[in-house]
Amino acid sequence: MRISAAQVTLFLSLVLLGSAVSAHNITRILAKHPEFSTFNRYLMTTHLAPEINRRETITVLALDNSAMSAILSKGLPIATIKNIISLHILLDYFGAKKLHQITNGTALSATMFQATGSAPGSSGFVNITDLKGGKVGFGAEDNNGILDASFVKSVQEIPYNISVIQISHPLSSPEAEAPTPSPVVQNLTVILGKKGCKNFADLLAASGTLQTFQDNLPGGLTVFCPGDEAIKKFAPKYKNLTAEGKASVLLFHGVPVYQSMAMLKSSNGLMNTLATDGAKKFDFTVQNEGEEVTLKTKINTAKITGTVVDDEPLVAYTLDTVLLPRELFKAEAPAPAPAPEAESPKKAKKARAKAKSPPAPDDGDAPADAPSDDSVADDDSGAMRVGLQAWPVALGAVMWFWM
Repeated sequence: MRISAAQVTLFLSLVLLGSAVSAHNITRILAKHPEFSTFNRYLMTTHLAPEINRRETITVLALDNSAMSAILSKGLPIATIKNIISLHILLDYFGAKKLHQITNGTALSATMFQATGSAPGSSGFVNITDLKGGKVGFGAEDNNGILDASFVKSVQEIPYNISVIQISHPLSSPEAEAPTPSPVVQNLTVILGKKGCKNFADLLAASGTLQTFQDNLPGGLTVFCPGDEAIKKFAPKYKNLTAEGKASVLLFHGVPVYQSMAMLKSSNGLMNTLATDGAKKFDFTVQNEGEEVTLKTKINTAKITGTVVDDEPLVAYTLDTVLLPRELFKAEAPAPAPAPEAESPKKAKKARAKAKSPPAPDDGDAPADAPSDDSVADDDSGAMRVGLQAWPVALGAVMWFWM
């Protein structure tokens, strides 16, 4: 059976389309919209982002930075914030069009909060109602029927896969906001100090950045700790930094998400850090080859040499060198080429003697600029190589013509 090129192209297009439709990444979607940066950060901090990416059908009710401030101002523990945000993740697809075409004008959707088993009764459900005047209201089922948020706009939709829509206010739920047991606080200074990272831990404590690491620990934290020798070598550069620069380079070694070794090996690419702040990216690239995992900045590359601790939500790895962010350091110029060695007196004497000897007899028949037999042979073989490389293209064109 003869398969045409058009059929092959159609098949490949369908394969690529299928893979594109089935894959989504909520972090990348929201990264295009700075007004959702806080919401995006807490999706990562609470480990909800990977769960969203894992599901095939999902709707995210995104909150802008102002709406997130209303939640954070309450001083709630990270576990409670996770429950509140999970109430804003619906386990069904609701695009802008579907919101205005709800059967009987109202629908009840399960949420990720309900799926965790932490929500008693119907408290993990969200009521969606198509209201007069083209408005759509949202409210938690355990909030006495109050629709305390409304549809603002569609952020991005991949039909029947993921819909990200903005709502005006956070959904209020007594159950989601109920206090949760606080996890046991781990002392980073003690943990790092026992595993060859004492110098790094001391810098964290002296710079005041230790508290930032500790604050992110309950929601998940990955620490990339340069070994004691690496810190000693880096000391002269570190002393020349401003206080803000010192804090940034230390925060650059922390990621506000738990990343096991298996996760690092399966998630090559850019990774934001505790130092990331809007336009100040402070990111690096995770790469792996076999069992070796490296972290690459625009300035240098560090290799993970061991694991200090792996006890979720905390994991810490040792590095063979300090990561240098491009926001603070410049790439070092390559070393100059070595100067040529001075010619020995003996070689110089031979060279002078050779220069005085008479030239070899001329052929006379061939012009001075005529190519030698060798060069002609090279030209012929080069032409033959070009011809051999070109014939598959010509053959392909002929086969295409006769299909």
